[in-house]
Amino acid sequence: MPQPIQTSPADVPLQQDATVSTTRRSKARYQILALLAVGTMINYLDRTVLGIAAPQLTKELGINAALMGLLFSVFSWSYVAAQIPGGLFLDRFGSKLTYFLSMTFWSLCTLAQGLVHGVGGLFAFRLGLGVSEAPCFPTNSRVVATWFPQSERAMATGTYTVGEYIGLAFFSPFLFMLMGAFGWRSLFYVVGGAGIVFGVIWWMFYREPRDHPSANQEELDYIEAGGGLTHRKQAADATHARAKTGFEWRTIGRLLKHRQLTGICLGQFAGNSTLVFFLTWFPTYLATERHMAWLKIGFFAIMPFIAASIGVMFGGFFSDWLLRRGKSPNVARKLPIIAGLLLASTIILANYVESNVVVIAILSVAFFAQGMAALGWTLVSDIAPDGLLGVTGGIFNFAANLAGIVTPLVVGFIVAATGSFVGALVFIGAIALIGALSYIFIVGDIKRIVLVD
Repeated sequence: MPQPIQTSPADVPLQQDATVSTTRRSKARYQILALLAVGTMINYLDRTVLGIAAPQLTKELGINAALMGLLFSVFSWSYVAAQIPGGLFLDRFGSKLTYFLSMTFWSLCTLAQGLVHGVGGLFAFRLGLGVSEAPCFPTNSRVVATWFPQSERAMATGTYTVGEYIGLAFFSPFLFMLMGAFGWRSLFYVVGGAGIVFGVIWWMFYREPRDHPSANQEELDYIEAGGGLTHRKQAADATHARAKTGFEWRTIGRLLKHRQLTGICLGQFAGNSTLVFFLTWFPTYLATERHMAWLKIGFFAIMPFIAASIGVMFGGFFSDWLLRRGKSPNVARKLPIIAGLLLASTIILANYVESNVVVIAILSVAFFAQGMAALGWTLVSDIAPDGLLGVTGGIFNFAANLAGIVTPLVVGFIVAATGSFVGALVFIGAIALIGALSYIFIVGDIKRIVLVD
C-alpha cells in the first residue's frame, strides 16, 4: 500500500488550515462510554441480585445467616482467582471478544441461579459467575485507555462506574416488587436475560477507534495527542512488548515491587470493603438491625445508592478539573480518593443514632464518599506499563476484590457472634481509614511503570 506524503505545517495551505480548524471533532468515544456504563450496570445487578433475593431465598432453601455470608463471599473466590488469567485473555484477544464472552457467560450463570433447588447448585453458579465477570473491569480500563485522552479518563471512569450504583438505585424498588409478585427466582431470570441481550448489542456496536464509523480524524488525533492509544498503535505496543519480554509469571512480582501498584491495590481493597457491605449485607442490616419492613427497605435502599452515584460522578469530574487546572496527577488523582476514604469511615457513626432517617443519611454520606474514591481504575490506566494493561488491571482487581471474600465473611462472623452489626460497621470504617493512609504514604508519584530487566 503506498504511503501518504508527509507534509510539515508550513507546506499546508492557509485555506486548508482554516478548514481543519473549523472541522468539529466527533464524539464516538461517548457512544463507547455508554456501552461501558450499561454493561457495568448489568454486571453489578447480576452479582448483587442475590442480596435482594436473600430474604425469600433463605426461607425456601433453608439457609442460615452464616451460610448466607459464605454464599455472598463465594462469588469473589473465583472472581479473584480468575483476574490474572482474565487479564491475559484480554491482552491476547482484545476488548470486543473478551467483553462479549464475559457478559454472555455471566448472564447465563445468573439465569441458572433461578433454577436451583439447593445450596450446591447456588454455590456452583456463583463460582461460575465470578469466573465469567473477572475480565470485565480490566476490559473497561483498557477501553478507556484506548478511547480517551488522559484529561478525560477520570470522567470516563466515573461515568461507567456510576453504573454500579444507578442500576441498584433505580431498579431495587422494581426488583423488590417483582419478587413480591413472582417470587425470588424471577429476579434471576429477568436480570440474566437482560445481560444476554446486551451481550449481542455489545458485539454489534463496539469498535476500536480507527474502525469506528462515527469517529473522524479530528477525534482520533485528539485521543492520541492526549495519550490514548488508537487500535493500530495499541496492537503495535502490545506486540512489541510481547516480542521483547513475553509473559512470565515473574512479571507479576516485578510489577508489585512498584509502590504505585501495591499502594492503589491496598486502597482499592479498602474502598471495595464499603462497597461490598452495601451490595451484600445492607438490606439485611436494615431488616434486622433497624427493623424496617421490606417495602420500606425498598424505598430507603435507593438513597445511599443515589448518593454513591453522585459521588462517583463528582469524584471523576473533580479529578479531571484539577488536572485541567494544571494540578499534578498526584493531586488530581489522589485527592478525591483520599478525601472519599476518610469520609467513608464515618459509617461508624450509624452505631450511635436511633433515628432511621439519620442512619440513612449517615450511610448515604459514607456511600457518596466511597463513590468519590472509586477512581482507582483511572490510576491503573496511568501507571500500567505499555502492553501490560490487562495484566496490571488483573492484579489490581485481584487485590481489590479480595474485599469481596473478606468483607462478607467478617461481617457474617461478627453478626453471628454478637447478634449485632455494631462491630461490623466499626470494621468497615477502620478499613476505609487504612485505605486513605495507603494513598497518603505508600502510592507515591503517579507515573507509568517501566519494567527494567
